[in-house]
Amino acid sequence: MNRAVCPGSFDPITFGHLDIIARASTHFDQVVVSVLENRTKASMFTVAERIAMIEETTKKFSNVVVTSWHGLLVDFCKANDITTIVKGLRAVTDFDYELQMAQVNLQATGVETMFMATAPAHSFLSSSLVKELAHYGGDVSTMVPPAVHAALKLRAEGK
Repeated sequence: MNRAVCPGSFDPITFGHLDIIARASTHFDQVVVSVLENRTKASMFTVAERIAMIEETTKKFSNVVVTSWHGLLVDFCKANDITTIVKGLRAVTDFDYELQMAQVNLQATGVETMFMATAPAHSFLSSSLVKELAHYGGDVSTMVPPAVHAALKLRAEGK
């Protein structure tokens, strides 16, 4: 089985993330969306909440599964027999960082990284931007799925 992982913090998942997941799902037998716990980022949603939102928004893809992981992504790949990491790129700044990671992962473990250019309609999106806008009452309904939008509104209201 040809498997790939789409890793990220997904705090929260956006239409940009979903674009990459959907497109990856057409190239692999199975796409594992892995919510990585990032110790350098303060999270708005718990890992369990993020997994639930991703499962809700990807349920139409029969070959997408959602899980979580803490630690090195290449260790996750080895433990789950995954040979390809799929990453979305929004801009050159993403590429600089992601290229370094891809080269280290390939050299250390042989895990390949496939880069996909984000669709132009989503190239400005980031979870950080979405959280900031939602915190101040901005309309993010065009940036995230309805279930995520509802969760953001509740969290921004302190619920």
